Amino acid sequence: MPNFHSSSSFLLSSFMVAILISCISHSALASNHGAIIADSPMLTSKLGINRTIKVDMNGQGDFTRVQDAIDSIPEENSQWVIVHVRKGLYREKVRIHNKPYIFLRGNGRGRTSITSSQSSTDNVASATFRVEAHDVIVFGISFQNEAPTGVAYTSQNQSVAVYVAADKVAFYHCSFYSTHNTLFDQRGRHYYANCYIQGSIDFIFGRARTIFYNPEIFVIDDKRLKIRGSITAHNRENADELNGYIFIKGKVYGIGSVYLGRAKGSYSRVIFAETYLSKTIVAAGWTNWSHDGSTENMVHAEYNTRGPGAVKDGRAPWSLQLTKQEVEPFLSIDYIDGKNWLPVWL
Repeated sequence: MPNFHSSSSFLLSSFMVAILISCISHSALASNHGAIIADSPMLTSKLGINRTIKVDMNGQGDFTRVQDAIDSIPEENSQWVIVHVRKGLYREKVRIHNKPYIFLRGNGRGRTSITSSQSSTDNVASATFRVEAHDVIVFGISFQNEAPTGVAYTSQNQSVAVYVAADKVAFYHCSFYSTHNTLFDQRGRHYYANCYIQGSIDFIFGRARTIFYNPEIFVIDDKRLKIRGSITAHNRENADELNGYIFIKGKVYGIGSVYLGRAKGSYSRVIFAETYLSKTIVAAGWTNWSHDGSTENMVHAEYNTRGPGAVKDGRAPWSLQLTKQEVEPFLSIDYIDGKNWLPVWL
C-alpha cells in the first residue's frame, strides 16, 4: 500500500487547535451529566492522604523534576502520597514502577504538562509516561509525545504518550496527545473520567478492562495513508477474558475520517454507548483490517449513539446495535469492580 508524507505544518496546526479546544471547552471540572464534581480536593479527601511531595520547575518545591519526586518514594509503598506537579511544561519521561498508592496531581490539563519526543519500534520505549504499579490516580495533567509523524509502517511510527500496564489505575481530567498509538492501555482495570484523547491511527490500544466516561476524542487525519485510521485497536483472544473498552457518553470529532475500531484479536470488545459521533466516523464504523480470523465472536458494538457518524445503514456486518438489557452490565462501574478501588466514579 503506498505511503504518503504528511505536512508537518498541518500536524502542528492540528495540535494547537486541539489543545485550544480542549482548554476552552473543559475548563470546568464539573461533570456534564451529574452533580458529582471529581476535583482534586474530593479525590484527596476520599483517599485520606496527608503527605504531599511538591514538584515545581522554578525551584519552589521539593523537586524540580517529576521523576525525581517519584524516585523519592520507596518501592512497595503502602500509604497514599500526593505528588503535586505544579503548573509548567516538564520535558522528561516519567515512570511509576513498583511504587503503588501514588496520587499524581497536576494544576489542570493545559497548565501542568509532561512532554517528551520519541518514535520507536517499541511502543513502551517511546512512551512519555509509564504506569507499572497498581493503585495510581492521576488528575489534571496533559501528557504528550510530540515526535514528528514518520513514514508509515516504519520504525519512526510508534509514539506513545501514556502506557498503562497495572491494575487499578485511574485518570481524571487529563489529556493525551500524539498522532499514532497515543494511549497504550495494556493491562488491568482502568478508569478515565472526562479525559481528552487525540490521535490518528490505533490511538487507544491494548487489552485492558477499561471504562472511558465522558471522553472527548479528537481525530487527526493521517495524510500518509489511503487506509483510514481507527480510534481503537483492542486485543482480546478468548471468551473467558473479561477485558474490553467501554466508552460512555462523551463525543468523537475531528479532522478526516476514521473507524471506531479494528480488531486485534478474535474476541475484540469495544462498545460506544450514548456517545456523540461526528461525521468523522465512516459509515462502516468498524474494520477487520489486518485480522485474518473470524469476526463472529467480536463485540464491536454501539448503544444509543447519535450524530451524523452514528448512522446504522452501512455498518460492518459483524457489528452490533445493543439493547438496553444487553449493554447494562458494561455501563455499570462493577464492570471494572470500581466500587472496591475507585475514590470517585461518575
